[in-house]
Amino acid sequence: MSENKAAAGRKPGMDVNTKLVRELADMLSETGLTEIEVEDGDRKIRVARGAVAAPAAPSAAAPAAPAPVESSAPDHSAALKSPMVGTVYLAADPSVANFVKSGDKVAVGDTLLIIEAMKVMNPIIADRAGTVAEILVDNAQPVEFDQPLVLIA
Repeated sequence: MSENKAAAGRKPGMDVNTKLVRELADMLSETGLTEIEVEDGDRKIRVARGAVAAPAAPSAAAPAAPAPVESSAPDHSAALKSPMVGTVYLAADPSVANFVKSGDKVAVGDTLLIIEAMKVMNPIIADRAGTVAEILVDNAQPVEFDQPLVLIA
């Protein structure tokens, strides 16, 4: 009878299938996942486990970790960056040579590559003279706004 009173005081849809929650928790342990979510119509059950020791380990290792990451990460701050989202093409046509390759000398205004955006081919030109140090994208690769494209030294 007390169970009926408790059920009567609950909002509709608030009944929790504890057996399912336990099964999901067991799955987390077995698979090593940290979170699992199950949806059935408009009902959703999310089970997540928080690791008590895990946050402590990265904070203890944090002072040592950033230095190698920063030193090993290439510096692309001076790279020519994409002015738009699109698909990059290194040549005007697949049957012809690329506009530029590493080691080529370029002048201001030289076409380095093309970015296709909304079926429009947009030439990307050199903003400074120099030598192409590295091409940071592959042909037919999708690119994001402000993504480094070409390093000119």
